[in-house]
Amino acid sequence: MSTLSIERMSELYGHWAALWRGDFSRADEILDPGFVVHQARPDGSDSEAVTGSARLLPEIEQTMAVFDDVALTVDVGPIVQGDLIAARWTLRARYTGGLEHATAPAGTPVEFSGHDILRVCGGRFVEYWTCTDVLAGLARLGAVSGPNGPARA
Repeated sequence: MSTLSIERMSELYGHWAALWRGDFSRADEILDPGFVVHQARPDGSDSEAVTGSARLLPEIEQTMAVFDDVALTVDVGPIVQGDLIAARWTLRARYTGGLEHATAPAGTPVEFSGHDILRVCGGRFVEYWTCTDVLAGLARLGAVSGPNGPARA
């Protein structure tokens, strides 16, 4: 159980959201070296095999590499209960190109939402569960078939 105040937990989530806006200046301060991401991977590989900032920051960098004008808004929360923080967010950006299989031109706006649940211990994030509607964004870019984008032949 976290002994941090709700205000401190909310501040910690603010630093988390800043990571996803590309500000890594507090990454080592807020991510425990054993930080674990619980996330299904399309290739079936173990999302928990790499921990700490080495697990998360490359994923954020990959996102930043294909998007510009990234705006991440926290739509609901953060909601704090004990040692857990939860929030719903929306990411809006412009596609810059370079995503495998994408057929959309550079400059195409994209938007997708998700939910975060993070566990805090010792003032740092130690676990992360995410549910992201990234398929909506990929469909918009033509990288996958779906209701928001063209089907590929």
